[in-house]
Amino acid sequence: MKTKSDVLVIGAGITGCAVARELSGYNASVIVLEKENDLAEGATKANSGIVHAGYDAVPGSRKAVYNVRGASMYPDLCASLGLPYQQCGALVIALNEQDRQTVEMLRDRGEKNGVPGLRILEHNELLTLEPVMNPQVVCALYVPTSALISPYETAYAMADHAALNGVSFIFNQTVLSVQRNPDGLFSVRTPSGEYLSRVLVNCAGTSGALLHNQLSADKLEMVYRRGQYYLLDHEKKLPFTHTVFQCPSAMGKGVLVTPTVHGNLLLGPTAEDIDDPMDTATTAEGLQEVFRKAALTWPGISIRTNITNFSGVRAHLTTDDFIIGPCSDCPGFFEAIGIESPGLSSAPAIAKDLASMIADELGLQTKEKMIPYTVPALAFRDMSAEEKARAVARDPAYGNIVCRCETVTEAEIRAAIRRPVGARTIDGVKRRTRAGMGRCQGGFCLPRVADILSEETRIPLLEIKKGNGNSFILSGTVESFLKRGADCDDSEC
Repeated sequence: MKTKSDVLVIGAGITGCAVARELSGYNASVIVLEKENDLAEGATKANSGIVHAGYDAVPGSRKAVYNVRGASMYPDLCASLGLPYQQCGALVIALNEQDRQTVEMLRDRGEKNGVPGLRILEHNELLTLEPVMNPQVVCALYVPTSALISPYETAYAMADHAALNGVSFIFNQTVLSVQRNPDGLFSVRTPSGEYLSRVLVNCAGTSGALLHNQLSADKLEMVYRRGQYYLLDHEKKLPFTHTVFQCPSAMGKGVLVTPTVHGNLLLGPTAEDIDDPMDTATTAEGLQEVFRKAALTWPGISIRTNITNFSGVRAHLTTDDFIIGPCSDCPGFFEAIGIESPGLSSAPAIAKDLASMIADELGLQTKEKMIPYTVPALAFRDMSAEEKARAVARDPAYGNIVCRCETVTEAEIRAAIRRPVGARTIDGVKRRTRAGMGRCQGGFCLPRVADILSEETRIPLLEIKKGNGNSFILSGTVESFLKRGADCDDSEC
């Protein structure tokens, strides 16, 4: 089977979804291919959720330029898509006088990058802001414009908006080969067929260099860098209100302590270079490192409320900067690769530039009118008593609480499945609604979520998956198990 389009985007992480949304504003046929069975299944789902202000990147680098531009776009973007955005500010702490030099260097670098409001706070002011911080702290860089978002919720909303305006998202499409044909069209082969396009866009995350190297003589080398995290449960009062970093190293921004937009506390990540980009395991050694380093920020650290651990793999190019734009030796091939931190912060600006470049390449015209995005209903848990009563009167399924930890209703789960690019797995529902995100991690609500998924999608219950691969929830029925037991003798059972 051959499928043709004007533009083919490979990768549906935060960058691919942002590019798709920007491209949906032009008169063009656009397809997004994703190797996993949902959006945001790579680094986007395992991300700190911090919109970095831009003080860390080397002035003049693509990371610096796109970080500052992208961060400035998020307030309006989140408001237009009904997404959480919390400008909590950040602190980069110095634990000794040598660290002070680093903090001062970061301030100077940030000012060169155009980051507003940077200043250095001294010991007493810091402990007034964050009383449980290490009392040995010397000073810190205060970054008032640092903010928090939900990375995967942002990707979902952008993909939904793109789909409303004609973009097709096709999942389970591992790229087997890619080439540029003599007629100028790109040919991308997957297990389900061949995709032909006039322009190819590489947003493939950790596979970005592999894809690039099939089409360009200028070879790239990528390092797979894993980061492990602790996620702590909600508390009435979180111990920290700012994102708190330690001084960065060559491996990244280091272990941080930060609230999330949903009221959890996040500790991490590590920075471990690994061979397998799919290795998102957590290890005892890695988690011990997170605990040990986070304790330097928070001496009274407690992981008593830890509800889950996770890891993500980021795509670090040995060139140590983003690659964005047209490939020099392959006309029609555009790229956004090596999009590690501050990639989340940079995504809106990267997407706007890439879409503009592609439009110029193909001579595309903007649409007279885009279909506006419909902001989803307020989460039931955030409604007032009156709003909840009206929601239940409008749709009785709001009265059925499926996830007790996060107060998620049947109506919200069904709505998540019915979205333009809706959930098809337990984890897809979880990240769109927070059902299963709480203390029991789906121990109570998973069976009912699976039931609703099966009803809505007509996927047989035995084929419902938790996430990717062979993560099936059920392996058979009681009836078939009993029948198998009745039909076999003792040697077979």
